[in-house]
Amino acid sequence: MSNYYSTFNTLIQSSLRATVSIGITTLFGCSLQSTGPSSELGQLNNSQSQVSNLNSQKDSSPFTAQGITSQDVITQSWETYRQRFIQTDGRVIDREDKDRSTSEGQAYAMLRAVLVNDPETFSQTLQWAEENLRRHTAEGILQDNLWSWRWGQYDDGTWGTIDKNFASDADIDAITALILAGRRWNRLDYLELAQLKLADLWEYSTLVTTAVDDKSGSMRYLLPGPVDAFKPQPNQVYLNPSYMAPYAFRLFAQVDPRRDWMSLVESSYGVLEASSELAASQLPGDWVLLNMQSGQFELSDAATLPSVYSFDAYRVWWRVRLDALWFDEPRANAYLQSHLTFLIELWQSQRFIPARIATSGTPTVSYESTAQYAMLYFGLQSIADSIAQQILEEKLEPSYQNGFWDNNTAYYVQNLGWFAFYPFESLDKQWLTQENNLSQAPASQQITSGSL
Repeated sequence: MSNYYSTFNTLIQSSLRATVSIGITTLFGCSLQSTGPSSELGQLNNSQSQVSNLNSQKDSSPFTAQGITSQDVITQSWETYRQRFIQTDGRVIDREDKDRSTSEGQAYAMLRAVLVNDPETFSQTLQWAEENLRRHTAEGILQDNLWSWRWGQYDDGTWGTIDKNFASDADIDAITALILAGRRWNRLDYLELAQLKLADLWEYSTLVTTAVDDKSGSMRYLLPGPVDAFKPQPNQVYLNPSYMAPYAFRLFAQVDPRRDWMSLVESSYGVLEASSELAASQLPGDWVLLNMQSGQFELSDAATLPSVYSFDAYRVWWRVRLDALWFDEPRANAYLQSHLTFLIELWQSQRFIPARIATSGTPTVSYESTAQYAMLYFGLQSIADSIAQQILEEKLEPSYQNGFWDNNTAYYVQNLGWFAFYPFESLDKQWLTQENNLSQAPASQQITSGSL
């Protein structure tokens, strides 16, 4: 078994020991660096970000006291993020974890860059990841097209891969970004790279159970990483509900029709519903166990990968609502309606939601999380917009100052905060429905090693 468990345990304990009241980084909220800390952060060739004119964005002023609109928040926070967290070589840095980097950080930057029409930053962050995070065998042979999840400084002062295992949520977000970028900027090479990554994601990060399902006879599930790293028992495997991204799997089916990505849409909703129903609170947990023989889900009481609603699980509200916004999936809003009830009632009773809640519904910490409030703000707009606006006014607006949520070191909340305000419903529908008819990319756009 890999060193995932010990690494996760270290990160969890450091998060729980944090004394700040708002804004803790998540398990995968770590960052990377190819040459060590740099004093050139944010210069990015001294160019202005090519932020898109979000004409469809609401022109209201959610941050009334500051006199800024949602579009202002999107533009300003992207600029400050580039300057503070992204090096000139494209490496995304986690300021709260020894200046390390993660595949998640690179993927989030790519996704944000394509959404604001910033092809330069997109190319830089992609190239850094391809040059530094691709997985190789001990002999130096390229293993696959997935990314090692953690990169940083060794004890001897050099920098490199700390954990070569991949984290599938990061690869999913990166592939989604590649598909959107390929369509937005007419980059066939990005679509081709997405196809290469999809082949490996399918082979190494999905699993068919032996359990008999009434509909299909078996089910294919998304794994959080290499199966050996998440298999505590021969018939058990850990799954992460916040990795379930049905909207992404629909996009994958468009560009990779040889594989049944729509089967992961079905199993994603199965994981979300079944795992949430295990909790008295009806909340999704960071982790859940799947019995591969019985097909039943079980709560995990492991200290390293617990079934507790916390920093990973916040993203469920974002991923599920995206499926409703982009593909009009009725199960998405139905899930939000059913499983946000506990948090809605908690908010109405005390105007305070703890950052970590046990399956029983009992808070296990006394502090809050801006990252959670951001994801709740996004998810609640579909089912309880008045409460979403209360959270915006009482929690999110006070935490945002000069382009940052909480502070200028909190990497994770900067991303979740930004995603909460981006008008995903305004995306050009062609980016989401365009058929994939790849032709030979022009020579100037061919992908070569170390050149993207």
